[in-house]
Amino acid sequence: MRIPAHSVCTAIRDDIVSGVFERGSRLTEEQLARRYGVSRVPVRESLRTLESEGFVVTRRHAGAHVAEPTEQEAADLLDMRALLEPLGAARAAQRRTEAHLKVLRGLVRLGQERARRGQGEDLRSLGGWFHETLAQASGSPALTALLTQLRHKIAWMYAVEQPAQPVDAWAEHGAIVDAVARGDAERARALTALHAERSQPLHRLKRPERGRVRVSQHVVNTASARN
Repeated sequence: MRIPAHSVCTAIRDDIVSGVFERGSRLTEEQLARRYGVSRVPVRESLRTLESEGFVVTRRHAGAHVAEPTEQEAADLLDMRALLEPLGAARAAQRRTEAHLKVLRGLVRLGQERARRGQGEDLRSLGGWFHETLAQASGSPALTALLTQLRHKIAWMYAVEQPAQPVDAWAEHGAIVDAVARGDAERARALTALHAERSQPLHRLKRPERGRVRVSQHVVNTASARN
C-alpha cells in the first residue's frame, strides 16, 4: 500500500493495535517503508514517536520491536483512564462549545437507537466517537492527547464486551451530556467516574496468539482495575 508520509505513524500504530505486528516482533525501517510505500525517513520519525508513546521499544544491537506490556502495565492503563476521563468531563462542562454539544447529543441519539436495535458493532464505534468528542470538549489539547493515547493502548491490550444492557449504558452517556450542557462540572465528573467503573468488568486482556503478555513480578487482578 502507499500512504502519505504524514500518515505513516498512524498506520504503524493501527497495525500494532490490530495485531498485524505482534508484541515483541521486530520492526525494521526497510520492512515498514516497503509496506507503506514511503521512504525510510518518515518511518524512522514514526518509530521515535511510537517509542515515546510506549508502543515500540528500541533494543541495543537489536533495533526496534513492538513493546510487550506487562499485566500490571495493562491494568495501570485502566486506572489512568478512570482518573483522566472524569477530569475531561468536568473540564468539558466548563469549556464546551455549542458545536461540541450538538455532536455529543447526536451521538447519544444514535447510540440509544442502535442499542434498542441491538446493533453492537455500531455501538462500539459510536462509543469511541462519544468519548473522543467529550475529550475534545475539555478544551485541553494535552488532556485530549493523553486520553486518545490511552484509548489506543487499551484497544491494543483489551477486548471489550458489550454491556448486557446497552440501552442503560447509553442513558449514562446522555446523563453526562446533560451535566456538561448545564455546566455542572462536579456532576459531569461523578457520572463519568461511575460510568467508567461500571464498564470496567467488560474489559478482558487479549492474549497474543504466539507471544505472551509478560507477567509482572506481582500478581495483578485486572478485574479490580477501574476503567
